[in-house]
Amino acid sequence: MPHFFINSKQIENNKISDKENYSHIAKSLRARVGEKILFIDENQIQYEAKIEQITSSEILAYIEKSYPSKRFLDFDLYLAQSPLRSDAQNLLIEKATELGVAGVYPVKTDNCVLNTEMIDRKIPKWQKIMQEASKQCERANIPVCYPHFTLSELLESEKFDRVLIFCERIAQKTIREITPISKGERILVVIGPEGGFSEKEFEYFRTQNNVELLTLGDLILKADTAVIVGLGNIIYEYSTNK
Repeated sequence: MPHFFINSKQIENNKISDKENYSHIAKSLRARVGEKILFIDENQIQYEAKIEQITSSEILAYIEKSYPSKRFLDFDLYLAQSPLRSDAQNLLIEKATELGVAGVYPVKTDNCVLNTEMIDRKIPKWQKIMQEASKQCERANIPVCYPHFTLSELLESEKFDRVLIFCERIAQKTIREITPISKGERILVVIGPEGGFSEKEFEYFRTQNNVELLTLGDLILKADTAVIVGLGNIIYEYSTNK
């Protein structure tokens, strides 16, 4: 069923009044009275509802069932990633959203293919992709695409319980060899650009005591593939919200 985000204030007498998603539901999906639809509110409560009325500006739906959503990770997983060229980056943002990230930090690395002005212009589009992907995969919330940082700015200004950097050339261990991730931890995964991290960046990582340098194996992966494989393996190994 289609899945839409609402605010709990839109619920009254076991009915949902939705104007914000009206155009998508009534015009794009061409939904009809009697059809079922899914809603989720800011409290991560899922509602299975049946459309009772479609006016010229809103959808009215009767709630048949409600329950807490389970479509989220049991730890906060963030991605810091050097933006790729358009199509590859759009797909990467979509897949990271499907894999449950709480947010994406575009990082300007030495070998990044986009300049800072281009990254800033792209952020609203990436946020929109996150919103649409969240609807499609029935996520309990919508992740955030943050303003761009350099790696040093991000690691020095934001607080994370763990920082996992995938960098094959100086990797120290695999995902399975790290201390297990605990429920509620705030985890940052860092993946570099198409051209890899620079020697200067490798040297910076060596000076940081709070990071773990990981490998994804002997195969050389493209940056967008590494994002999917890295996040997917972390979730498989350490998420207990099943």
